[in-house]
Amino acid sequence: MRIMAIMLASGGCAQIPDQTAAVQASDDPASLQQARAVAGERASVQRLRLVDVPAAAGPARDLFNGRDLADWGGWLGYPDPALTYRQDPAARPIGTGRDMSDDFAVRTVDGAPAIWIKGETWGSLVHQADLADYHLRLEFKWGERTYAPRLTQPQNNGLLYHTHGMPGAVWGTWSPSAEFEIMRGSTGMVVMVGTELRGRTTVGYDPSLIEPHLRYQLGGREVDMINGTPTWNVEAATDAERPVGEWNTLDLYVVGDRAVHVVNGVPVAEVKDLATIAPDGTRRPLTHGRIQLQSEGAETWFRNITVEPIKTLPRIVAE
Repeated sequence: MRIMAIMLASGGCAQIPDQTAAVQASDDPASLQQARAVAGERASVQRLRLVDVPAAAGPARDLFNGRDLADWGGWLGYPDPALTYRQDPAARPIGTGRDMSDDFAVRTVDGAPAIWIKGETWGSLVHQADLADYHLRLEFKWGERTYAPRLTQPQNNGLLYHTHGMPGAVWGTWSPSAEFEIMRGSTGMVVMVGTELRGRTTVGYDPSLIEPHLRYQLGGREVDMINGTPTWNVEAATDAERPVGEWNTLDLYVVGDRAVHVVNGVPVAEVKDLATIAPDGTRRPLTHGRIQLQSEGAETWFRNITVEPIKTLPRIVAE
């Protein structure tokens, strides 16, 4: 199976093959030609910074109380995560059908409480708040364990926002959302989780990436991100993640149907015109929703999760 087929089958979250496969993918003339046609120009190295960072329009609040998972609810996909993308009609997700204390919990790490996500069974921890026009900040770091079928692949998780629809609507495992990817080498990537979600961003093509070879580029060509197509994800402008074992700070700024992704103070992507697609093809702006902390094959810790209201977005500029 070609790497493109593997990635498009994911329907939501990035599936990164091993290093050999990635090199082979970047050498595929057909896929690179397609990326050039989509992006127009090759991505250049950009040094980006935030300006016009908005002041809070109200008090901040904690989404994690430091004691328990009050206001959070779990959802689990298939007992064997390898079934996630196979569209097996006989397969049934776990959903809420078992005790999840061995999947999601509050534990002490580095002397303070944090949300622990085991990662072995895929799914997510969903906060009940319906959020709009906000600045969300959290800290994360990787744990020690990874699990099949991603044992040899980069640690993977995700912060999903503007979550809506039914639990497990996407591959029995996640709800439709926009994704602030959390993955080694790709943290901040933009992904459309679900086939009826859209978002626009600007890109250049980058042959060092696996398909679809698209990287966020300030001033690049605008593309409409559509799951299951050659624009299903757009890589972060740069890898701003710290070494494994260190805490990382993520800032997500959202106003209406627009969002800015920031990793350790470095802006790495932005998206606009987030929307859902109705059965009649009508594009409806997506301006609010819940957040999900994914479980996708890697032990992960989250702490200091806060949200504050804002009225404007910061701008990304090139130095």
